[in-house]
Amino acid sequence: MNQIDRLRGSTPAKRHNARTIAALTGNPGCSRRAVLDAAGVDKVALASRVGFPGSFGQSRFALARGNAFEAMLKADDCALLRSVLDVGMIGYHDLGADSDDTLGARHGRTRELLASSVSGLIDHPLLTLELAGRTVFLEPDLIAFQGEGRLRVVEIKSFAIVDGQADAAAVSSAAVQAAVYVLALRALLGEDRVSHEVVLVCPENFSLQPVAVVLDVRKQLATLRRQLSRLSSVSALIEALPESVSFDLALPPSALVSSLAALAARYAPECLSFCEMSVYCRSEASGSTAAFGRSVRESLGGIEEVSVALDLARGLVEPSSEQAEAAALLRQAARLRAEALG
Repeated sequence: MNQIDRLRGSTPAKRHNARTIAALTGNPGCSRRAVLDAAGVDKVALASRVGFPGSFGQSRFALARGNAFEAMLKADDCALLRSVLDVGMIGYHDLGADSDDTLGARHGRTRELLASSVSGLIDHPLLTLELAGRTVFLEPDLIAFQGEGRLRVVEIKSFAIVDGQADAAAVSSAAVQAAVYVLALRALLGEDRVSHEVVLVCPENFSLQPVAVVLDVRKQLATLRRQLSRLSSVSALIEALPESVSFDLALPPSALVSSLAALAARYAPECLSFCEMSVYCRSEASGSTAAFGRSVRESLGGIEEVSVALDLARGLVEPSSEQAEAAALLRQAARLRAEALG
């Protein structure tokens, strides 16, 4: 058993998908998340085991709406989707039609079809991506089609585009997930065969009438490559961990908390929107300046504790040379606050 597998113990590895891979870009400086993801640790179960469960994933209403919207688009061999994409009567290939198909077999059929010169809509392809030395199967609800000799990824989402505008966070999340598929397709077919432009299909305004918009995901691709490369090199960090560090969910919570303490975290309030361990890390960061976000942490470089920051602001302690600049900002802020309150 290698060191990565030993970290999980008797707990099976968590299968990644496009959503979890996309989430890796959220906090690239966090060693704790890098190790847990590289080892395939189930962070939802781990957070619950140590007493800090979080609430993640879509609501049942959002899932039902999304499934209904996708089914409507794909009915009658994607008749409605064809009209939205304006691709005419091109071919349609449903690679998920065989419910008895194995992952390996469906990936093989996907590879053969994508490598051919066949043009058309390709439903339920199965892609793979290397993640920290492991082959991850991606089962996207996407459609890829041949356009001008290149494949384009089509991502279907149920959030609305109202008057040409959509929630920025939702669009950003969709773009990163689509970039995961682009990365997997390029690993299979090469850079030239797969476009960096993806098509996002969403309901328009307050109806289920679909509308298509084009997103350029080159920035997201660059970010994903950097983070996946970092995960691949995290083995050195894992090898340096003590033998006592384990995230076997059969262990008592106290042992798991001790193991988590061996991994440096980089908590910020934004973590609450994408990381399953964020509630635990927030509790752990209580009393530290990092808990107020990256901008505060960067402005108060060298001051890690809130109590120290307050003492410096009040002039109760003399700052060190490293703290001098931040201390001056704190004293000025305290003076302005006092004037405003007075």
